Amino acid sequence: MGVPLLAPTSTAVISVTHAGVMDYQSALDMQRKTHADIALNQAPNHLILLQHNSVFTAGRRTQDFERPTDGTPVIDVDRGGKITWHGIGQLVGYPIVRLAKRHDVVGFVREIENALIDACAEFGLKTERYCERSGVWVRDERGDRKIAAIGIRFAKGITMHGFAININPDLSWFDRIIPCGIAEVEVTSLSRELGRDITVQEITPVIEHHILLALQRVSA
Repeated sequence: MGVPLLAPTSTAVISVTHAGVMDYQSALDMQRKTHADIALNQAPNHLILLQHNSVFTAGRRTQDFERPTDGTPVIDVDRGGKITWHGIGQLVGYPIVRLAKRHDVVGFVREIENALIDACAEFGLKTERYCERSGVWVRDERGDRKIAAIGIRFAKGITMHGFAININPDLSWFDRIIPCGIAEVEVTSLSRELGRDITVQEITPVIEHHILLALQRVSA
């Protein structure tokens, strides 16, 4: 963990931590500590990759009717976006980086989306962005299906929170909520779309590679 990597055309350092499986609150504490250290110029830009134990988290725009109706606990967090689920079989990435263009959060999100699209393409799955909806989508004659969600917080010129891409999770957890506040859209996974089992361990190096290239383009 904490291995600095460099893109061939950049001098920026991105430190990477592979945190394994971690409960959400512990990961949030790690993010906040890292964010504070970067703000004080006491740490390099950072990417945390992990899986969470099963948990629902709600962003600032989540409405009450989008939450679970069975009393399942939800952690309210200070990121953008709405409610989502994290759990085993889903790769979560937290890029905590100082942006070169301080207020270009939209450009940052687009770079993350493109990186995930490129990673999916390496496994033979065509995905794309979707108009004003953030995240990564599969769109074909069977309808629109969301495979990756993005929720960001931006403070002191530095990003927090990040992306979650479904590899082979139990997708039935999403049935308890209105994922990302979009009632009519199905949530899917890489394994479901390709019709074969793909593990988080198998795809992590590919996603890490593409995310790091994206972060090199936007970080200071």
